Amino acid sequence: MADNAPIDIIRSHQDDLDRESARQEQKLRPHSVAPEDEKYERDVPPDGGYGWVCVACVFWINAHTWGINSSYGVFLSHYLSHNVFPNTSALSYAFTGGLSISCALLVAPLATHFIHKWGTRFVLNLGVFFETLSLIGSSFATLKWHIFLSQGVCFGWGMGFLFVGSVGIAPQWFNKRRSVAMGITAAGSGLGGLIYSLAVGAIIPRYGLGWTFRILGIISCVVNLVCCNLLRDRNKAVGSRFTAFHLPLLRRPEFLLFLGWGVFSMLGYVALLFSVANFALSVGLSSHQGSIVSALLNLGQGLGRPCVGMFSDRLGRINIATLLTFLCGLFCLVIWTSADNMGVVCFFAILVGTVSGTYWATVSPVLVEIIGIRDLPSGLSITWLMLVSPCTVSEAIALQLRSSTSGGTSYLRVQIFTGFMYIGAALCLWLVRGWKVGEVERAQRQDAIVPVTPLTSTGEKETTGSPADIQSAESMETVPQIWAPFSLIRRMVAMRRV
Repeated sequence: MADNAPIDIIRSHQDDLDRESARQEQKLRPHSVAPEDEKYERDVPPDGGYGWVCVACVFWINAHTWGINSSYGVFLSHYLSHNVFPNTSALSYAFTGGLSISCALLVAPLATHFIHKWGTRFVLNLGVFFETLSLIGSSFATLKWHIFLSQGVCFGWGMGFLFVGSVGIAPQWFNKRRSVAMGITAAGSGLGGLIYSLAVGAIIPRYGLGWTFRILGIISCVVNLVCCNLLRDRNKAVGSRFTAFHLPLLRRPEFLLFLGWGVFSMLGYVALLFSVANFALSVGLSSHQGSIVSALLNLGQGLGRPCVGMFSDRLGRINIATLLTFLCGLFCLVIWTSADNMGVVCFFAILVGTVSGTYWATVSPVLVEIIGIRDLPSGLSITWLMLVSPCTVSEAIALQLRSSTSGGTSYLRVQIFTGFMYIGAALCLWLVRGWKVGEVERAQRQDAIVPVTPLTSTGEKETTGSPADIQSAESMETVPQIWAPFSLIRRMVAMRRV
């Protein structure tokens, strides 16, 4: 025992040092990197690999949710021309189309909570169940409230669970190629809308309305089940926070402007999506030609969204989203108002289709630029909830804005409304761009004052600046003058990639 005394003394001294070190670390804990933050900062997205499988799966999920929903314009034409549900007004049918989108967004907080509690796969399969139930149930509908509940509410729930469960997965697998990946996934809704707009228009006359719904239900169930069970999220790797309502986000002006971009975009998008087929009838085209115009609009979305993602990664995500949102409004005001024959209407449909869905192609990458990848689920949850109202009332507003003339129905007020909604959305995001440029400039100044090296072996950030420099950088961070009007305007027009 005596021979071990020096060793015991050394161990005792080492234990004292460890306890003292633990006490010092506890004192510094508020200023150090938390374990989950350290894990998040160390994570490096693979930028490919199994991520491309996830991209393909989300692509086909979007094709069999939003794509099928985009074919509602064809169902709407059939309902109105064949008086399928007697004593049902065109306004009621318009609310049914908007109801599916608004219900999809309304369940977003619940879906986010379920992901946190039971995982992504449970939420995705729950969405498959509701969507299949809605389509099969719609095939037996005989009264107007049947179609409201089945094709409106129930389909919206299924689409919502599938969308919320899948929309945040692709960004977790990519960094440099994030917008390209999101553009490809968003293109699924355009391609699906093209396929199912043409398919529904061909199946209804041949097999009837009931079997059209059953065929859609069987196909979507099989495809979505396969894709949902192949998806793999990286929630643990990135440290995702699944708080359905992270209220501090609502105190950030840049996030409120981001929500404004979404609200104005949806007021224009839904009105455009569901009105273009009926507009074709107003200029003397047939119902078949109207379905072709609707399909071309979806074709434009399918072709345009991957390109939107590619240019976003190269030229800046906020830059491209702002520019293309403005261009969509400009196309509506300049080209749509002068379209009066099949050629011009088809040209407008393809052209505006490439930019009309810019919001859906860039919403996640742009939000990551604003609040970061960890708060993306919470930010998206609030965003989807805010979009419920505009998606519900947009097409109803468009129908009310139509005016009757001696030559038929005029869509001029609808066209002006849609164009200015997109321009208002672009203005909101342009202000966000000014804020983001200021954030980038402030970060560069801070790094110049306090150089920061990568994480050390202990997980701490090692700074090389003097205490005075650190204090100066901290004061600059706590009192930013980013929202000063004149400096904000200067940054809005600055040539920067953001």
